[in-house]
Amino acid sequence: MTDETDISTANTMRERSGESQIKLWLLLRANRLLVSSVLTSAVFVAFVIAVAVLDPPFSRQLKSGDMIETMFSTMITVIVTGTTLVVTIGQLVLTQENGPLGDQRERMASSMDVRDFTEELIGSPSPADPSEFLRQIIGITAQRTTALRESIGKNDDENLREEVDEFAESVTGNADTVRDQLEGAQFGSFDVLFAALNFNYSWKIFQVERLANEYEESLTEEEHGLLDDLKTALSLFGPAREHIKTLYFQWALIDLSQMILYAAVPALAVAGIMVGIVDAGTFPGSTLGLDHIILVVGGAFAVTLVPFMLFVSYVLRILTIAKRTLAIEPLILRESQR
Repeated sequence: MTDETDISTANTMRERSGESQIKLWLLLRANRLLVSSVLTSAVFVAFVIAVAVLDPPFSRQLKSGDMIETMFSTMITVIVTGTTLVVTIGQLVLTQENGPLGDQRERMASSMDVRDFTEELIGSPSPADPSEFLRQIIGITAQRTTALRESIGKNDDENLREEVDEFAESVTGNADTVRDQLEGAQFGSFDVLFAALNFNYSWKIFQVERLANEYEESLTEEEHGLLDDLKTALSLFGPAREHIKTLYFQWALIDLSQMILYAAVPALAVAGIMVGIVDAGTFPGSTLGLDHIILVVGGAFAVTLVPFMLFVSYVLRILTIAKRTLAIEPLILRESQR
């Protein structure tokens, strides 16, 4: 088979990304508080090592000028400005939820239309839980794939039977994996969206279109209908996933705004204490060859950076997801998927 007919292509995000598991874990799976803590600790360690090794000695610089005051006065300005900016972003997210009654009614009507369509597709009321909603769509996709496979199994075209067998194996295997990941996943955590990203629906839509076109003469009217039914189920998963992704982005940005506000208060307090109280002689002595003042200044500097590190950890995940889901239709944007 050529690359275009390689039906059993990589399905999960890890397989499609072509990147190391550790990098993907840090960008997506790792707890954002853990990531921000690691980044903050790394800055602290780097600061202490740098000022302890480089000349002239840090303690001598402190005695000869107002370095602490200058350093933490700047950090106070940065914290206030940065916190205001992030809260503004949070307000923009909330603005999308506000609007006149007519707009809200239109939003409701559009949402209910999709739920009604989903109810017709799965044969039961659309679930209210996001993870179960996606599981039901994936489940009906797997069912329709199995029905297609059984029907094509009676077709006289051997190449068609082989390709559909491989395609069905890929779809049902991917569907079972993602349904297991979605089971019990709670919205608000990253688990629901991460599982949804592991269902490679766009490539499957392309394969349905290719099979219908390439074997048009070999397919019966019933088999064409089964392909159309499968394409409909796969096509619903795209906007459903994008809707869940949008809700998650809004949820995450609101969480980020709250976290930064919580972290900004102690960060400002520490910066203020460093400006008003601490000088070169406040913490005399040393431990393991490191002056106590170095450890104190480094620790205080790291604390004032916590709001920024929270911002970095959350935005890294959001941007990574956005980059990997730019196309909702069957377009291949990443070289590793070609």
